[in-house]
Amino acid sequence: MRIHILGICGKFMSGIALLAKQCGHEVVGSDTNVYPPMSTQLEEQGIRLIEGYDPATIDKKVDCVIIGNVMRRGNPAVEWVLAEGIPYSSGPQWLAEHVLQGRWVLAVAGTHGKTTTTGLLTWLLTYAGLEPGFLIGGVPENFGVSAQLGKQPYFVIEADEYDSAFFDKRPKFIHYHPKTAILNNLEFDHADIFPDMAAIEKQFHYLVRTIPANGLIIHPAEDKHLKTVLDQGVWTPTATFGAKGAWQAVLKEADGSCFDVLHQGDVLGEVRWDLLGMHNVHNGLAALAAATHAGVPVAKAIEAFTTFKNVKRRLEIKAKVNDITVYDDFAHHPTAIATTLAGLRAKIGKAARMIAVLEFGSYTMRTGVHKDSLCAALCDADQVVCKNTEVDWGLEEALRACPQPAALYPHVDALVKALVPQLRAGDHVVVMSNGYFDGIHEKLLGLLSG
Repeated sequence: MRIHILGICGKFMSGIALLAKQCGHEVVGSDTNVYPPMSTQLEEQGIRLIEGYDPATIDKKVDCVIIGNVMRRGNPAVEWVLAEGIPYSSGPQWLAEHVLQGRWVLAVAGTHGKTTTTGLLTWLLTYAGLEPGFLIGGVPENFGVSAQLGKQPYFVIEADEYDSAFFDKRPKFIHYHPKTAILNNLEFDHADIFPDMAAIEKQFHYLVRTIPANGLIIHPAEDKHLKTVLDQGVWTPTATFGAKGAWQAVLKEADGSCFDVLHQGDVLGEVRWDLLGMHNVHNGLAALAAATHAGVPVAKAIEAFTTFKNVKRRLEIKAKVNDITVYDDFAHHPTAIATTLAGLRAKIGKAARMIAVLEFGSYTMRTGVHKDSLCAALCDADQVVCKNTEVDWGLEEALRACPQPAALYPHVDALVKALVPQLRAGDHVVVMSNGYFDGIHEKLLGLLSG
């Protein structure tokens, strides 16, 4: 089958491309926003990328066009597909029909931690010899790719609540029909498609309605929004994690790099791993509960934590130059920003300087929906540096309320030029964005090296 993917370089769609090729299809894709790690992954797998959306670049004998949710009416390629009557599908629909049928799907949903938890759960099953298929919104370093068909029956998937396509406004996760579902947490996000928290809760309850009675729902014991979701009706057994949950952790290191795992009060073993922060400890508990539901022995799963390597862009050390450590992190929501900085602060101690460098890329953040939470989220940083947003929602005023020095720049070149002379040996520079951030790492490291 000849498949053309529109919007192929998105984290989800690039995974669809890999799975389609592994199924034996001929895959080509178009996009205008091409940058690593997804563009690199596609090129390494021999999938041809076409810049732009010229209909002339689409094979006239194409059997199916898979349309990413970034595509809109008016796009020339979309209009050509509709006018010519070419068969088309959303990514989630194609995945459900061609890959997930008959498989034990383990889905990881929630506002934060989906990618890390999905990567970890996949590794726990892989370490136990189960060879699961997977689709993750990032590139886990244990696997080197974001998607793989694997073997029957298990398939682990990052279950996003964002819409499926311009012609299917249901969340992606509605297509997946999981048997094991992690609901990691729930906060307001995606303000471009959800008007309020109640709308998000409704979609999560639609997901709950699809989980069978012989499945399992894993959720934090103390999340008020997920409680609202589950209070609307549950037809599936549940398992809880967290301070008041059935699955608990007792920290042995303040930064979360070592902890004991408890279930129903019984100590099951000790985890030592490279990840930091209480949020990742909770991600670990959720993944452990899901892995045991799939039949992985607890001791084997705990042993696997030691060799887990997180996905790229999750507090990933890009380089250390002149004793200045530069990180790349995907955090772009106040809660994720806060937990990332808190985890690193616990690791490096109070004496070391930590500089937070932010780009507000998501619609929710670049329109100021969470502006009142910004200063509190940055409390662990010694200095804050931001790239300004296109829409003026009062970012400059919000930063003035921060107790630490905070600066705002119109573009990355000005930001880097001003920041580098201020850095000194021992500093930790945490760059946080859900986008490319105009190549800031290359520019920052280039000036530091020079």
